[in-house]
Amino acid sequence: MHEMNERAQEAHATEAASRPEAAPVAVKDLTKRYSSVTAVDHISFMLRPRTTVALLGGNGAGKTTTIAMILGLVVPTSGEVRVFGADMAMERYRAAHRINFQSPYVDLPMRLTVRQNLTVYARLYGLADGPDRVDRLGKELQITQLLDRPTGKLSAGQKTRVGLAKALLNAPELLLLDEPTASLDPDTADWVRQKLKDYALARQATILFASHNMAEVERLADRVILLSAGRILEDETPRALIEIYGRETLEEVFLDVVRGRAQRLRESEDRPLETEQRKVS
Repeated sequence: MHEMNERAQEAHATEAASRPEAAPVAVKDLTKRYSSVTAVDHISFMLRPRTTVALLGGNGAGKTTTIAMILGLVVPTSGEVRVFGADMAMERYRAAHRINFQSPYVDLPMRLTVRQNLTVYARLYGLADGPDRVDRLGKELQITQLLDRPTGKLSAGQKTRVGLAKALLNAPELLLLDEPTASLDPDTADWVRQKLKDYALARQATILFASHNMAEVERLADRVILLSAGRILEDETPRALIEIYGRETLEEVFLDVVRGRAQRLRESEDRPLETEQRKVS
């Protein structure tokens, strides 16, 4: 009986966590237009707690714009983004302390030292133990020897580690990453991926990341949301996508999508149904 009660409580907690008002991210009918260009076109999805989700698509598919709207940095043309229940277009302050972001394409101020940059962000997040937190992350991410160097003097791999330290300063429950291992050598990229896995497990955090590295996605992601022309084309596990497309790897699936084969397959699958419908009518 006790075991049944525990299972019922676990099921109730899972159901509660899947509700939009409690989910780490709940996106509903989200659209962003820039003049005549529609970057994101009526997409909806929800992230469950403690999952790692990859946001994939070719260049211009809408990945970065979607992440920017989840962060509350870009205002949607229409639709809604809620992070831990907070409407990010109207009440970002309610969720900002629970999230963070990292991208190799966003530089920290070059003239400041690494320690100065991280200290500024620690103060922005209101961390009472800011200096200690910077030192601890320096050891964990192996950047202690970099803390007093000007940020502009770092290599690409060193900047990535510093960017990750910035993203983990406030121990976020939701971590958003845009190409977290872009331009890194294989060893450094593998190191970053392992740190992300360790962090997600230790913090029980939710991660949403955009990547063009399909091996990375297969290693990290529980789920893949695949965008094409601003719309969600697929929303499955990596293994399910490989099976659906009859491929050996996720990279082959990705190439099918960006080269238009996925749409042709869908159209060929629809034709027999349309033919049968015409026969019935």
